Amino acid sequence: MTGPAAPPLPPDLDALIRRMRLPYLRKAAPDVLATARAQRWEPAEVLRVLLAEEVTGRDAATRRMRRKTAGFPSGKTFSSWRPEESSVPGPTQDALATLEWIGRAENLVIAGPSGTGKSHLVEALAHAAIEKDLRVAWFTLETLTATMARAKADGSAARTVARICRSDLIVVDDIGMLPAGQDAAEAFYRITDAAYERRSVAVTSNIHPSKAHMFAATCARRRRVFTGSASRR
Repeated sequence: MTGPAAPPLPPDLDALIRRMRLPYLRKAAPDVLATARAQRWEPAEVLRVLLAEEVTGRDAATRRMRRKTAGFPSGKTFSSWRPEESSVPGPTQDALATLEWIGRAENLVIAGPSGTGKSHLVEALAHAAIEKDLRVAWFTLETLTATMARAKADGSAARTVARICRSDLIVVDDIGMLPAGQDAAEAFYRITDAAYERRSVAVTSNIHPSKAHMFAATCARRRRVFTGSASRR
């Protein structure tokens, strides 16, 4: 059974909260005020709880927006990741999961055959980054190339690169799945060059970095946390 509903806010107070654009505080206020009256809270405690509700709500909304903006492909997180099945060493997985490498603007390159969990691991890291209030941009090489092609066509290439590089982590997934031409090479280079020592770039590929002539040379001179192959055990 549930107790009686808390009384609504007085209309003038409700109007003030709406005007101040505090939607999460407004939603919580009836129950919080009813509890405060029953338990004789100090005024400062009432204010603290109400403001905490607003902050929590805004933070959650920001993370939802950042997930939507990032454009993740499948929503895979660490909740479904099986670390024991990955050939990426356990200590390396643990180090990556701290996300400290993103704070140091270091890069990540994972290569291996299709179906070995490369994208899953990187997407899980990207979701974890958003939970830590970081910004993420997710591309395949194909979508990155298309984005830069549109930007070149309308003269907004520099602004587009700057917008992408406002993200703390930039992911380019599945390099090597499709043939890559000069436009793809240029798009990849522009982003990695602009992000150099400022933002982290994570790359997954089904070909070994030493054979990926389009991006191996670029990655070789960039600081990175882990470069290796992934496989199912």
